[in-house]
Amino acid sequence: MKMHAPPHPGEVLKELCMEPLGLTVTEAAAGLGVSRKTLSAILNGRAGISPEMALRLAQAFGTTPES
Repeated sequence: MKMHAPPHPGEVLKELCMEPLGLTVTEAAAGLGVSRKTLSAILNGRAGISPEMALRLAQAFGTTPES
């Protein structure tokens, strides 16, 4: 039986938050107060979301850190 791999949180962030708002990586990184390199690594699945980043994302996009 094949297991379904859930999407990386960065993929969800890109599709549900950034694309609908038309945000570039550079714009979103500036708004979050992180480097473009840091946000790019998350969006491309090379880095996870730390608790601190979860709080920043929740505040920026009006969600909860858990989501």
